[in-house]
Amino acid sequence: EIEMDLCGHATLASAHVLFNHLDFLGNRIQFESESGLLYVERNGDLLTLNFPARPPELNPGLPIVLEGIGGKPEEVLLARDYLLVYPSEKAILELKPNEALLAQINLDPGGIIATAPGEDCDFVSRFFTPGAVIFEDPVTGSAHCTLIPYWAKRLGKNRLHAIQVSERKGELLGEYLGDRVSISGRATT
Repeated sequence: EIEMDLCGHATLASAHVLFNHLDFLGNRIQFESESGLLYVERNGDLLTLNFPARPPELNPGLPIVLEGIGGKPEEVLLARDYLLVYPSEKAILELKPNEALLAQINLDPGGIIATAPGEDCDFVSRFFTPGAVIFEDPVTGSAHCTLIPYWAKRLGKNRLHAIQVSERKGELLGEYLGDRVSISGRATT
């Protein structure tokens, strides 16, 4: 229903199939995409995506976005996606976005990231895509192109442990590489 300019799911799934089901020889795959070259490396059961970084900049935010997501973010920033920063993991877990209200806006191809410091990791997040059939994405590689630069700067470290606290949950390991980010995780057929 919408086309994303960068999709971690598709990149990870393609690499997983090539490595595990189509006998790709080697440990690194290069993909050409609308966002430039994307790389996936295999290291044991971890797949590491190498994507362009998308550092966010302060932005006042659209009132409908803030009302639709709810809660009281401490900061609002924008890259491709809106980035709403909340004070705690609990605040992220308690968000109850108004999907009908948010469906009135067009963020094509972007979405809305809600994030906060994590209790058992560096940061947590949730990702919402108004206008898509799947409103809340369970684990979002492309959102971490913005999250990793933001949290690296805020926490003063380049290697980060993240959990996307959607209903399904996903654990990611990230590294800020300047103009690129690496995002490591696992895939299951």
